[in-house]
Amino acid sequence: MDITVTWVTITGFKEMKFYDRISEITALQSIEQASVEAAQMTMLVGRRRIGKTTLLKNTFQTPFLYFFVAKKNEILLCDEFSREINEKLGIPTGSYSAFPELFKAVMQLSQRMNFTLVIDEFQEFRTVNSSIFSDMQNIWDSTKDGSKINLILCGSIYSMMKRIFENSKEPLFGRATARMIVKAFDTNTTKEILSDYNPDYTNDDLLAFYMITGGVAKYIEQLVNKKAFTKNAILDALFTEGSFFLDEGRDVLIDEFGKDYGNYFSILSLIASSKTDRGQIESTLNMDVGGYLDRLEKEYNLIKRNRPFGAKEGRRSNKYKIEDCFLNFWFRFIYKYRGAVEIGNLDYVRDIVERDYETYSGIILEKYFRAKMIESKAFSGIQSYWNSKGENEIDIVAVNEYEKRLVFCEVKRNARRISLGELESKAKAVIAKYPEFSIEFKELSLKDM
Repeated sequence: MDITVTWVTITGFKEMKFYDRISEITALQSIEQASVEAAQMTMLVGRRRIGKTTLLKNTFQTPFLYFFVAKKNEILLCDEFSREINEKLGIPTGSYSAFPELFKAVMQLSQRMNFTLVIDEFQEFRTVNSSIFSDMQNIWDSTKDGSKINLILCGSIYSMMKRIFENSKEPLFGRATARMIVKAFDTNTTKEILSDYNPDYTNDDLLAFYMITGGVAKYIEQLVNKKAFTKNAILDALFTEGSFFLDEGRDVLIDEFGKDYGNYFSILSLIASSKTDRGQIESTLNMDVGGYLDRLEKEYNLIKRNRPFGAKEGRRSNKYKIEDCFLNFWFRFIYKYRGAVEIGNLDYVRDIVERDYETYSGIILEKYFRAKMIESKAFSGIQSYWNSKGENEIDIVAVNEYEKRLVFCEVKRNARRISLGELESKAKAVIAKYPEFSIEFKELSLKDM
């Protein structure tokens, strides 16, 4: 069972509002209801700051236990978890020196009563005691029959959570009864939030809001708390002394990459600076980056490999993009100019952002329209196009195979700079391969947001 969830809580104002996600909460509560009859184990994963914990704490109806796996001694964790059980369920559990002993007691308790247990930052057990996963597997397999537990194993390090639950050599492989990925807000919800707090926003304000938050709950909350709802106010919020955003890229990714983070950060910085093919990256760094790119795409889920529309899988003319809006911005401007950031010369970096804003925000505008087209569910494929010489680039080519329809889109901030005639000329080679398809050409600019 795969479910995609997005969620945010906005604080800092008189009223707290929950946006959207009614259907997803219903799905989570359906799993909770199923736990009355049979034990449920759900793997829930999403990048840090996305709103996983807030979602879980505001969803369940049954008694709710929340275990947070901090990087500390196992005995201290067990003490905290025992207190949580006592406070929430009113049942003394005694003291434990090892988590598997406590987990066994919890599973035995779930034979008598139905409740939800969330274990947050579950992947951190690997640093606390790596044998915990195999111990949990043995306990789960031997006690889940007759259990009424709704077990949610929640993590923010994508690569580690994927390995724990999807690697056939890991003890918890195949044990999860549901898998959930918590994702950012879609473009409509992001627009709704901005409209609630700044009804008079311009499309440039919306683009800046999307460029920095990408629909990520924590980033939206930060801007809301700073009342940063215009392009200039948003950039002011980023480039002030002590800004939450300055160290955020490092904070989010340092645990993902470990000791080798320097090479990963260098590659991501180059991709964010438009060096998007492997050859460009390798010539700049003077090293083989194939393994790094493969892991960034398949293990860490941070980049996406794009090939031209109509090109066959395996073709080498691929380009890489960072999927996350904020991380793309962070690597393009904050990490790239970290020397200035570290000595507190934030005005220098802000000036560079202003200098490059037209070009950079134009790239994000293309990402915005691509996201809207994906959310429309109207197409079977959405890609860009360029020929074998790297020429005749088309920003968006969308296809609906069932309806035999092709849509070619040129994206620019200023609609007056778009030439549909030029777009038609660049598309001729593609159109020739689809003689039975209807063809549409569209211009997309700031005014179309």
